[in-house]
Amino acid sequence: MNAVAKGGWYALALVALTNAMSLLDRQILAILAPAIKKDLAIGDAEMGLLYGTVFALFYALFSLPVGRLADGWVRTRLLGISIAFWSAATALGGLAGSFATLALSRLGVGIGEAATQPAGTSLIYDYWPKPRRGFVMAVLASAIALGLGGSLVLGGVAAQAWTERYAGTVAPFGLKGWQFAFLVASAPGFVLALFLLRLREPERGVMDGLPTAPDPRPFAASLELLGSVLPGLHWIGMIRRGGDRGTVLRNLAGLVAIVALMAVLTRVSMAVSPRPPFVIGGLAINPHALQWTVIGFGVFVIVNLVQGMRLSDPQAHRVITRSPTLIMAIAVGTLQSAINYGMMAFNPTFLIQSYGLSMRETALQFGMVSAGMGIVGPMLWGPLSDWLHRRYPGGGRAGVALFAMAVSPLLSFWVYTAPAAGTFYGRFVLYSLVLTGWMPPLYAILYDQVLPRMRGLTASLYLLAMTILGMGIGPYLVGLLSDATGNLRASMLSINAVAVPIVVLMLLIARRAARDEAALLERAGSA
Repeated sequence: MNAVAKGGWYALALVALTNAMSLLDRQILAILAPAIKKDLAIGDAEMGLLYGTVFALFYALFSLPVGRLADGWVRTRLLGISIAFWSAATALGGLAGSFATLALSRLGVGIGEAATQPAGTSLIYDYWPKPRRGFVMAVLASAIALGLGGSLVLGGVAAQAWTERYAGTVAPFGLKGWQFAFLVASAPGFVLALFLLRLREPERGVMDGLPTAPDPRPFAASLELLGSVLPGLHWIGMIRRGGDRGTVLRNLAGLVAIVALMAVLTRVSMAVSPRPPFVIGGLAINPHALQWTVIGFGVFVIVNLVQGMRLSDPQAHRVITRSPTLIMAIAVGTLQSAINYGMMAFNPTFLIQSYGLSMRETALQFGMVSAGMGIVGPMLWGPLSDWLHRRYPGGGRAGVALFAMAVSPLLSFWVYTAPAAGTFYGRFVLYSLVLTGWMPPLYAILYDQVLPRMRGLTASLYLLAMTILGMGIGPYLVGLLSDATGNLRASMLSINAVAVPIVVLMLLIARRAARDEAALLERAGSA
């Protein structure tokens, strides 16, 4: 079946807008960072924690139950409810007057946005046939770029306009410019939620020739999955599902190893960049300890998820863990996300500091350039990866992703050492065009490795790893190095070191992808 289902283009437009709104509300923190740092008296490490770690934990954790819910419930409703929730959380950021309240806002945005990729990808794959999914992922990647650029333009312009309008006077309700920007950013999401709630839910699995019966208990299964990964509760669930003593002991050994590693990383971080504690509810908290506690929590959740999947859904466990391509694709996406989010979190600050640009200039110039190239790039790379996939199954798509992820780090050194803003933007156009080639083919490879009923769970597993270890560490690491050295440019460029293992893994994926996809039904065995 190669024809797009009725309503497929409209559904793609709505899911793309959902992705755009997700990045807009998530990324707006980057352009507002200088003003927030000044008003709340915090440093780059704390901004990295806000941008990455606090958001990442709840985004990743809740992607698991909502991913499972997306595999069994009405995905259009799930998306509509989720976008309304995270829009409300973004609006809370407009009322934040402290680090703690802003952290609470980011926490809520993370919970709400957790449904975006699992439910959106699962939904759109049941409208569009397999040969055209590279194009579909290109559209979604372009939408992400639109949201990224839009966050800079909307956030920067709204914040500076409000600040200038009420300079020297008391603004209505005492709102700062960055608080007003959060309120403006939250509004479109409520409108989009209404359209999503009215979208037709397609029949699951038909586009792949694998019709899937409705799940009789999606909410119960979703809650069971959440309980199976939450530290403490997961041991009860493990025993109830038939886990033996060895399973529990291996889990405990993993916990001890994670705690020890996080304690070491906290000490190292404090030695590199000592930071004063911040206070939440009268409790003084070391920001480095919070960072690595959150990361350790997330890693333990990944361990619990894989162990719990083996007990509760052996077929999904076989399909996912016995595909080297899928495991390597998750690792590649995680490493690339560390680069992308580490750079994106500080791009506006870098431009303002390095070239003396205002917030409005940075928002308009960088926002428009990054959005434009982020839209054009995937729309070129996605169809190209589909064409190459037809000629060279598996390796064709992998080759496109490999080129993008191997060349873009080299270009970044040329871009971020530009002598002037105009030169920076000229070089950034080529850099962005190359960089945007990785996501459409890698995601198409990833989701073709599993059965239709497992796409939400697979998306959740990927998001968990990518968010905790990529988004959660990338921005924080760049901020940590920046605070320690005082050199933001060098700190941003240093994150490109992870491109080396990315290239190695992509070469292996190019050799294995077609073979592992062909063995899908063999891995699945009997349902």
